[in-house]
Amino acid sequence: MTRPQPLPGPAPVVGVPEPVVVLGMDAAGRPLPPPALAALAGAGLVVGAARHLAAVPVPAGVDTVTLGPLAPALARLAAAQAAGVAAVVLASGDPGLFGVVRRLRAAGLPVRVLPAVSSVAAAFARAGLDWDGAVVVTAHGRELGPALNACRALPAVAVLTAPDAGAAELGAGLAGWSRHLLVAEHLGTPAERVTRVTPEQAAGRRWADPHVVLSLAAAADDAGTTPAGAADDPGATPAGAGGAAGCGGTVGPVRRDNQPAAAPAGGWALPESAYRHRDSMITKAEVRALAVARLRPRLGRLVWDVGAGSGSVGIECALLGAAVIAVERDPTAPVAGNAARHGVDVRVVTGDAPAVLAGLPDPDAVFVGGGGTDVLTAVADRHPDRVVVTLAALDRVAPAVHLLRAAGYTVTGSQLAAARLADLPGGSVRLAATNPVVVLTGERP
Repeated sequence: MTRPQPLPGPAPVVGVPEPVVVLGMDAAGRPLPPPALAALAGAGLVVGAARHLAAVPVPAGVDTVTLGPLAPALARLAAAQAAGVAAVVLASGDPGLFGVVRRLRAAGLPVRVLPAVSSVAAAFARAGLDWDGAVVVTAHGRELGPALNACRALPAVAVLTAPDAGAAELGAGLAGWSRHLLVAEHLGTPAERVTRVTPEQAAGRRWADPHVVLSLAAAADDAGTTPAGAADDPGATPAGAGGAAGCGGTVGPVRRDNQPAAAPAGGWALPESAYRHRDSMITKAEVRALAVARLRPRLGRLVWDVGAGSGSVGIECALLGAAVIAVERDPTAPVAGNAARHGVDVRVVTGDAPAVLAGLPDPDAVFVGGGGTDVLTAVADRHPDRVVVTLAALDRVAPAVHLLRAAGYTVTGSQLAAARLADLPGGSVRLAATNPVVVLTGERP
């Protein structure tokens, strides 16, 4: 039998070892392409999970390492490199996407990657959805919170899951957000199943591992159509190769800047005219700039905006990628309309603080723009990493500082007094003072 020959490529660099070849395995069991077969045929060491080793033509007599803990495999690969032995690592899908490529490079091993279709691409394909407006996150080997907050913040998120950090846990954490989930189990196998569920339905059942979750905001053009097939639990809708049930035509806007959570093109600390507000009851742009900087919003974090009013602080945190809950006692406040105007998904909770805060998920940072010491006490009791408070009344500053310090926060503060340009008759300009505001920041050590 003639061994497959490697495809033509660049000449080797003298003094540089041959890279470890990382082969992505297609879950559907499609035949390996010629470059992958050639790499296997010339290998002296093949590393992979048991199911991957059983699925490929490993030449007789070639050393193999069945993956369990990664450290022993890395040691064997390093030894093979030092001895000039060609090595192949088998992995699922696209191993450059939250896969083994990063670990190999961190160990100092040069790599050449031959990817297959990733599980994320396969999940969107099975659902019949575009995904150039989506972001991909992982809960595998990491805390679930950042992935969950990405799902809360953005309209289309694919989550790579792990046992105890999958569809059930995501569904439980998305209660109160307008989302539906597509859960893709056993992709590429005879047991493959893609199911559309509400967060509540996802939280109430067990899912096979491994699986991929697509978290999608309800589309305005959601037609609610159902492809052929039958769900195995009440209320769940199957989604097959013909398209995902009730997904509409798209999963989110096409990214113009190729960044799903980049700084907004229109900036932040926007003028008050960018928001509807009543009687100038809005955090002024100069104060908002400092407050947002102190809150440190980003993808994967959850921010509360308590006493939201116009919602300007929370909206600008959402524009920077954070998940945001705006708490406001007045049901007619313009926060929801302002969020829609700026194209961000802010969850608005109407009710009196502090009572309404009790049922909300724990925040990473909180902006307190209204309420007394009882509200600040309730916020501090939830132990967010950062608390930012704006105060116009000086007699409230010292109690707030003492309260935060007693709760274990390091407190810093500034008074902001801005003077804005204003026109005078005849073409002259003057400075018009705005009301001074004290900004306090509490940070947990």
